[in-house]
Amino acid sequence: MSFALGLTGSIGMGKSTTAQMFVEEGCALWDADAAVHRLYAPGGAAVEPMRAVFPAAIVDRAVSRDALKRIIAADPEALKAIEAIVHPLVAKDRAEFRENTTSDILVFDIPLLFETGGDAAMDAVACVSIPADEQKRRVMERGTMSEAQFEQIRAKQMPNAEKCARSDFVIVTDTLDHARQQVQDVVRQIRAGMKDA
Repeated sequence: MSFALGLTGSIGMGKSTTAQMFVEEGCALWDADAAVHRLYAPGGAAVEPMRAVFPAAIVDRAVSRDALKRIIAADPEALKAIEAIVHPLVAKDRAEFRENTTSDILVFDIPLLFETGGDAAMDAVACVSIPADEQKRRVMERGTMSEAQFEQIRAKQMPNAEKCARSDFVIVTDTLDHARQQVQDVVRQIRAGMKDA
């Protein structure tokens, strides 16, 4: 029997780096963003259903994220229709991973885990966290978005303090060594608990 660990955290908190640390400890990783990329790629399961509703979203036989952004900007209601197509496909991808993976600990990297109620399907949740000023500095350093875009994303996400309060484990990602040490502790605790079960 595998243990399902939800991994969440707001933008710029170091979630992707932390997810890889779990892989290094022998855990299997399912990444929600990677699943969406697979679904949107040429031949992906979302391409034809998306074409049926939003033909303009298909570019070079794939779903274009830029085209989707334009569609949503022109019609905010379109987001609900897009989510109605994508969410069930992502859920199916996640269920298949869960069914076909034999690792003792399955880590589910899901940015909006609490916002979507996904935490209900997990045995425990780990949240990555850093202070807000450090979060902003990291995101701005990437140079991929404006301060306004960052604030817009942050406003859509559950406040970090609330995510941490609702999580079973909080991993502070102030340094790589500190984060790795906490990941190892989490894995140790889960494996010890599985032995006792």
